[in-house]
Amino acid sequence: MERLSILLAIVMFMAAGASARSNYSHDASLLPESAKSVIANNCKAKVSVVKIDKNFGRVNEYEVTLTDGTEISFDREGNWKSVETRNTNSVPVKFVPSNISNYIYKNQSGTRIVGIEKERRGYDVELSNGVDMKFDKMGNFIRYDD
Repeated sequence: MERLSILLAIVMFMAAGASARSNYSHDASLLPESAKSVIANNCKAKVSVVKIDKNFGRVNEYEVTLTDGTEISFDREGNWKSVETRNTNSVPVKFVPSNISNYIYKNQSGTRIVGIEKERRGYDVELSNGVDMKFDKMGNFIRYDD
């Protein structure tokens, strides 16, 4: 009985390792066309590292790091999910809806957007001063976040 338990534990451990894997590459051609287009049209820096997260052999997410330190995550179809920059840079303006940019310019002047994440109900925005803000899908301010 003990041998069976040990064998079962080993099989489960191996299956868990095989089901969730990440591959790393420096080859941007591994990205979906829409992700390559987003990077080419919105970012000056080049792709440094591509991390491909897979679950059960199927791509779940692409995480791209650019040469300037910007990190962009994409879903399996190549739609961007989040963008984060170093605190000395700003998220490229094309990623930020104009309503959000205008609100931050008026109410948080002197700050930069260093992170933006698309969420089911809107956007989560992080500013260079450490303030996090929530916006709805239309870019209307909802609240400050913890």
